[in-house]
Amino acid sequence: MNELLLDRRDDGVVLLTLNHPDRRNAMTDGMTGEWRRTVAELAADRDVRCVVVTGAGNAFCSGGDLSWLAERGAESVPDLRDRMLGFYRTWLAIADLEVPTIAAVNGAAVGAGLCLALACDLVYAAEEAKLLAPFTSLGLHPGMAATYLLPRVAGVGVAREMLLTGRTMLGAEAAQKGLVTRAFPRESLMGEVMGIASAVAANGPIATRLTKVALAAGHTDLDAALRWESLAQPITMASDDMLEGLSAQREQRVPRFGNS
Repeated sequence: MNELLLDRRDDGVVLLTLNHPDRRNAMTDGMTGEWRRTVAELAADRDVRCVVVTGAGNAFCSGGDLSWLAERGAESVPDLRDRMLGFYRTWLAIADLEVPTIAAVNGAAVGAGLCLALACDLVYAAEEAKLLAPFTSLGLHPGMAATYLLPRVAGVGVAREMLLTGRTMLGAEAAQKGLVTRAFPRESLMGEVMGIASAVAANGPIATRLTKVALAAGHTDLDAALRWESLAQPITMASDDMLEGLSAQREQRVPRFGNS
């Protein structure tokens, strides 16, 4: 069984489905290996315009496969550090893709699974999806950049409550708190997300990639933003994408951007 399914759409949208539903899509060694290879391939594919991540069955991702921790005495702290750092970097490579990424949280997103969703550019959740980061209740310090991603996305207050209490937040509340972008009824989630992904993929690829870089950089002040934009916008002004976009607007049609 493939633990990661890949579906390429004609419009440049790629759907990645974590596919181990009987284990609530836990990040097994097999799935981790498939994820590493697939994300590396997508990073080199100029036909990709947008990547959507979701889970098979009723869960998005239940987090890391912790069954091996029962044998914790078999590895030293330095070995565990190297193992976990490699695991984190493999899964969070989704954030390094130049194209926009979207998480469709169809069900429970737990621990590292929640962090995977938050590493995407846009996060849409089913209204009843359960989002939680119960690291400390397991006697574990948070991992997978949880102490960075949660406060960055939803603020320090939400991060403190989720990481220190381990409480579950439903998708509808998560949208209100800013932890996810929007929440939808579960039955309409994938239709809504794929429509959004198609709209993203239809935009100019050079402008979209540069905009993602700008937002990820998090400009420290107004002048830093102006200096970046005074370089990035002229790059797009000199591109075929802008000429096509203006022609499409003038002719009242959908633009047909090439791969850039």
